Amino acid sequence: MDASGFSDLRDKLKSMTPHREEAYEEKYVDGTNGSGKVRKRKFRESADDEVEYLEDTAESREIEARRVEGGIVQKDLFSLEECALIEDQIDEVVAVGEAGRYREHTVDRAPLRNKYFFGEGYTYGAQLEKRGPGQERLYQKGQVDDIPAWVDELVIKRLVSDGIIPEGFVNSAVINDYQPGGCIVSHIDPLHIFARPIVSVSFFSDSALSFGCRFQFKPIRVSEPVLVLPVMRGGVTVLSGYAANDITHCIRPQDIKERRAVIILRKTRPDAPRLDADSPLSSLPAERAVPLKAKRSRRRADPDAAHRPRVLEMDKEENRRPSHSHHRRHSSSSSSENYRGRGQEYDKHKETSQRRQVKMRRL
Repeated sequence: MDASGFSDLRDKLKSMTPHREEAYEEKYVDGTNGSGKVRKRKFRESADDEVEYLEDTAESREIEARRVEGGIVQKDLFSLEECALIEDQIDEVVAVGEAGRYREHTVDRAPLRNKYFFGEGYTYGAQLEKRGPGQERLYQKGQVDDIPAWVDELVIKRLVSDGIIPEGFVNSAVINDYQPGGCIVSHIDPLHIFARPIVSVSFFSDSALSFGCRFQFKPIRVSEPVLVLPVMRGGVTVLSGYAANDITHCIRPQDIKERRAVIILRKTRPDAPRLDADSPLSSLPAERAVPLKAKRSRRRADPDAAHRPRVLEMDKEENRRPSHSHHRRHSSSSSSENYRGRGQEYDKHKETSQRRQVKMRRL
C-alpha cells in the first residue's frame, strides 16, 4: 500500500480523476449512443463564456484542437549538457525521498509515478476531505520542503532571463518522476489554487501531453485525444487560456517509453484556500521512525510495454483462479463478467443442493 492509502492503481486513479471531466460524455461507438443521437462536447472561448455544445464530429474536434493550440507556447531551451546537470539534481531529489528525509507532504507516491512538492503542496484526489470541484486545498505553510536552490539557479532564472515568466512569479515547484508505462490521469490544474500560466520543463526523455482524453480502467485505456502535443527533453511548455482552463490534459501510459521527469512551475493565488490547522491532513508526525521507500521499478523496460494495456495485481489474482474460458476471457470477456458467470454457477449448484435436501427430508 502506498503513502496515500491505496494498494490498487485503479482506485487511486479513479479518485484522482477530476470532476471537470464530467464535460465529456460516455464513450460512444461511431459518435452515437446507440439511439442515433450524436455525441456532443462542451466548448468555451474563455472561462467567462457560456458553455456552447457542439456535435462531436471531426470538424468540431478540429475546432477545439485549434483553441487548445492557441493557449500553448513551447520553446527548446536547455542544451544536452544543461539537461544532464539538472537530471543529476533530480536523481538526488529521488535519493533524498527514498531515504525519508523530506517532510511528510513533500512526497506523493503512486505506481510508476512519484511527485515531489516544493514551496507549496496541496490536497487532491483521495486526499480530499470533501469530494467535488474546487475542494483542493493548500497545506499549511512549512508542511512541504522549500524549493531547492538548484531549481531556482538552473531552471527558474533561465526562464526569467528568456522572458518566459516574470521574476518572482514561481512559488511552487513540483517534480513528477515517471517510470516506463507511467501516467497521470486527465485533469485541470485547480483554478482556485494556481494562477496562469502553467510552466513545465521536460527531462530524461521525449514524451507527449494529451488533451481531452477519458481514462477507463481494468485494464487502463485512454480515449482518442483532441490534441497530442510532443514534449521534448529540455523543452519548455507554457499553458494558458483554453489549454489551461477549459480542457483536461494528461500523460498516457503509451507515451512514457523511457524514464521521464517534468518540473512544473506555478504561482499560487493569494486567496487560495488552505487546510485548517486542526485538519487531520495538516498534522505531521514528530519523527518518522521508518524511512519511506519509493515504489520504483528496477526491471529493464520492455520498449513495447508502454503500448500494451497494463495488467494490474487484482487482475492477475483473478486470472490465477481456475476457469474453463481462459482464452475467451482475454479476447472478449472482462474479469467481472467471468466473476458473474461463476456466481451464477454457484447459485445453480446451491439451488440444486437445496432441492436434494428437501427430497431427502420427505423420504
